[in-house]
Amino acid sequence: MTKYGYARVSTNGQKLSDQIEQLKENGVTYDNIFQEKFTETTSKRPQFTKLQHQLKSGDEVVVTKLDRLGRKTSEVISLLDKWSKDNITVNIINMGRLDNTPQGKLMRNVISSFAEFERDLIVSRTGEGKRYAREHNANYHEGRPKRRILGRNKDIYEYSLNHSIKETSRAMGISESTVKRIKRQARLEHIQVGK
Repeated sequence: MTKYGYARVSTNGQKLSDQIEQLKENGVTYDNIFQEKFTETTSKRPQFTKLQHQLKSGDEVVVTKLDRLGRKTSEVISLLDKWSKDNITVNIINMGRLDNTPQGKLMRNVISSFAEFERDLIVSRTGEGKRYAREHNANYHEGRPKRRILGRNKDIYEYSLNHSIKETSRAMGISESTVKRIKRQARLEHIQVGK
């Protein structure tokens, strides 16, 4: 059984030293600590990937907080489930050990419940926002905003307003079916001509 630590900060201004000290206090040798600075602009965590490749059945991963393992609760739950199946223990210093003991399983279930609660809150807030918008904004429409006719299609559409489909087709060097499609798009979707 090998004990590994993982330390991560989100910005270059933050320091890893506090996390590393806590990991060492919890029995992780410095050589087994994987550390990196991970910004919001990238999803690549090479040291975390390296750690995952090192792990074997019976090993333990130590982190200071749950959010060190990932940004999204759903990702963390998926990772914890995988590690549980692989018989890898996770020690979250500020929460406790997640292993295959009854207490560890309870802790994992609590975390899963929070993830589900978080998803439900997002769905609920989204629904409330849509409901409020429908009641207070006469121009509110769900779904993608209507496309605008821009560039060459704008020129074709504007020309077709004063000319027949056949004339537009000839003048613009396109098929009549393309002219019809652009006109239909404008009519059915109430598209405004772009400025």
